[in-house]
Amino acid sequence: MTPEHTVPEHNPPEDLAPEDLAPAGAPPEDILPEDVDDVDTGGGATAAAAYRFVVPDELAGSRVDAGLAKLMDISRSQAATLIAEGNVISKDKAVGKSLKLAPGAVLDVTVPARRDPLEIVEEVVEGLNILLDDDEFVVIDKPVGVAAHPSPGWVGPTVVGGLAGLGYRISTSGSPERAGIVHRLDVGTSGVMVVAKTEEAYTALKRAFKERTVDKVYHAVVQGLPDPLAGTIDAPIGRHPGHDWRFAVIEDGRDSITHYEVLEAFGKASLVEVHLETGRTHQIRVHFSALRHPCAGDLTYGADPRLAATLGLTRQWLHARQLGFGHPRTGERVTVTSEYPQDLRYALEVLESGQA
Repeated sequence: MTPEHTVPEHNPPEDLAPEDLAPAGAPPEDILPEDVDDVDTGGGATAAAAYRFVVPDELAGSRVDAGLAKLMDISRSQAATLIAEGNVISKDKAVGKSLKLAPGAVLDVTVPARRDPLEIVEEVVEGLNILLDDDEFVVIDKPVGVAAHPSPGWVGPTVVGGLAGLGYRISTSGSPERAGIVHRLDVGTSGVMVVAKTEEAYTALKRAFKERTVDKVYHAVVQGLPDPLAGTIDAPIGRHPGHDWRFAVIEDGRDSITHYEVLEAFGKASLVEVHLETGRTHQIRVHFSALRHPCAGDLTYGADPRLAATLGLTRQWLHARQLGFGHPRTGERVTVTSEYPQDLRYALEVLESGQA
């Protein structure tokens, strides 16, 4: 290890108190337990704070991320995040996570303010349009790139925040950040979505989705031509054994049933109408990928990147086309349809023109 890869030794500043010379695994006394917990970016809103540590002999030779994790009693990944953000300083210079600690070196650590990941950010979301506004519920056209509700790890716009930005004040049971949400669409899927406004509607719509009395119709462009042209895919879905963020058809997965019909064939791809009997995460994407007919543009589930580029797709061609359900108060059938957004229309035009 060359000298430049080591945090140099230097004497602690005169204003360092004895308690700042904390042993490995224990923070200085001026760091309260709740301050240490607040470093977790998924643990709620936090205020910015600054701390100073002097490296004890027993941490000499440790990597900065490993040593800092012990000094602050946080995970190594959390320490690495602080370092990557430039929030760990030694001798007025930001340090890298792989540098080696020297005994007596002083580390100045800034823990930045973190926004509560479950905070509802009121904002006008471009493309989030109202399709039907009822006293009991609101039906929206959800654009791509918008999550249903706030969650740890998601920093983009949400349906809940977008409705708040439009002046909707929804009061239903459940977590505040999920106010009125009775079903969800993937961030990368556009289309029709219903949100309950009242407690009565929330209860009735949740029951309707659970009892599968809601008609959920999707349109998808899938690669190739499914055979047969109409059929049912009945295959259990669970988390992919090798990828936490993916799902797959697996033997011990949850029952998942997808009905489909080819509407139009273009050669390299086909437009299909899908009726979901169940509503598993990524269900349509996983089922058609298992048939070796992944949604066009869905690189996560095996789509051809060259075809995606030709069609101008940066996400899967999948759209929640229509939603039908009983009115929560009157029982009268309500059916709402969403038109294709511009990016999906363009891809269809390319296919129809034979240029793909």
